[in-house]
Amino acid sequence: MRPSSSSLGLDSTLKDEAAALLRIAQARGNALREPHSKSLGGGLLELRGKRGVRIFFTFRPGRRIVVLDVFVKKRQDIPSSVLDRAHGYKRAVEAADAKKGERA
Repeated sequence: MRPSSSSLGLDSTLKDEAAALLRIAQARGNALREPHSKSLGGGLLELRGKRGVRIFFTFRPGRRIVVLDVFVKKRQDIPSSVLDRAHGYKRAVEAADAKKGERA
């Protein structure tokens, strides 16, 4: 499911940047590298915009890219609460995928 641009809570410039980052990720998949993408460990990755947009995502089987969270970075580091939330979303996606596998 795609989030609508209004649900991202970003101004139009940042929405455009987020959309461009998602198009790059869709086109390049796991071949995407810095400066556009960076691994944060444990299968969590971030798309990195020039204006501070950060999109956390993970890869799942079947060539799926799952967007986990979006925020605008306003300082050098990523707050631990934001990283913890993204890791939690990743675990939830993995658990849902495992549950689907049990039913298949």
